[in-house]
Amino acid sequence: MKAKVWGCRGSLAAPGPDTIRYGGNTSCLEISLDNGAVLVLDAGTGARQLGLKLAEQAPKRIDVLLTHLHLDHLEGLGFFTPLWTTASELHIWGPASPLKSLEDRIATYLSPPLFPVHLSAIPSHPTFHDTPEDDEWELAGVRLSAQRISHPGPTVGYRVEEGDRSLVYMPDHEPALGIGDLRGVAPEWLSGYSAAFGADVLFHDSQYTEDEYDHKVGWGHSSTEHVVTFAQLTKVRRLFMTHHDPLHDDEELDAILVRAKELWNGNGAGHDGSEITLAYEGMEIEV
Repeated sequence: MKAKVWGCRGSLAAPGPDTIRYGGNTSCLEISLDNGAVLVLDAGTGARQLGLKLAEQAPKRIDVLLTHLHLDHLEGLGFFTPLWTTASELHIWGPASPLKSLEDRIATYLSPPLFPVHLSAIPSHPTFHDTPEDDEWELAGVRLSAQRISHPGPTVGYRVEEGDRSLVYMPDHEPALGIGDLRGVAPEWLSGYSAAFGADVLFHDSQYTEDEYDHKVGWGHSSTEHVVTFAQLTKVRRLFMTHHDPLHDDEELDAILVRAKELWNGNGAGHDGSEITLAYEGMEIEV
């Protein structure tokens, strides 16, 4: 199983000379499986470039798994090339809502006046699925699970398992909401704990510094200290901090990584071979 980051910016795309190294596109992660299948986690602006690449040698089927429907995780879908062709069978997954179907909620964006073409007229005619929650299911030869996590609106974190390898994706997550000290609660009370526990790779929200978080409580995101603590509590092997704030330039993100490594090693991690780094656009890893 391989993963490639096509977008790791949070809230709003932030292209420009100050964000070149980490990238300005919003959330999109490609998972390439050993059997040739492709999973796409979130469809932020990074999905545009991924779609162009997939169109060069179209896979038989593409599954897009949305963590939630905030615009920064959805705005690339209308510019995702496989949406406009019939070369690949396209399936779109997302958390269920008691109010509207997933298709109807996505059509709120992919329809006039916000988008020039209505979803019902798009050539690929994708199949929509409510993501099963708190239960494993098989897809494209891997085991998948999704768990509701703390973020405004229906939001899930995904766990992908191929053989004995696992990748967890939680780009928008505020586990400290209503808790404060993550180390002071039992695991069953910690949002996302069971989904992330023991993962080989964790991509996790790291939008705010500790000082910024004090003014953003309830906004649905983690501080540097929260993401490091969460990764340590869940005993993940490799942590990739993602969903970078659009106001954070490359130098500020470098400073965030320095602080994260201080916390990581200061609490005993890293000595067992575990790793921590910041996601950047174009990053490729093998799980």
